[in-house]
Amino acid sequence: MTKSTARKFFVNLPVRDLQRSIAFFTDLGFTFDPQFGGSCMTLGGDAYVMLLPESRFKDFTRKQLCDTRTHTEALFCISAGSRAEVDELVHKALAAGGTTPDEPQDHGFMYDWSFYDLDGHGWGVMWMDPAQVPA
Repeated sequence: MTKSTARKFFVNLPVRDLQRSIAFFTDLGFTFDPQFGGSCMTLGGDAYVMLLPESRFKDFTRKQLCDTRTHTEALFCISAGSRAEVDELVHKALAAGGTTPDEPQDHGFMYDWSFYDLDGHGWGVMWMDPAQVPA
């Protein structure tokens, strides 16, 4: 691979109800880029999540879609600025209709908690203290 400039990162996710999913992630504090039709969620920097109705998502693959109510397709993890921000984001997800499969995990140098969004996609939220990372 040749050396290139910084890349943007886009994840495409199928959703059952686009407007409901946009409202869910808006409740969590994420914004959507109108340049991409309003369904492109900005994670920060150059990382984005494209929420696509399942019917549109199927245009991009020949494979059958995963039923995220019963199967895991992937686990997405986003960073937070503090332990409190981890808790805040997961609590917002729960208040907006998401669920959590577990309790927060405190590893000393890292703190994480996870939730499932309205479509069953798994999201981890983690904070890490670089000064405490084991050698």
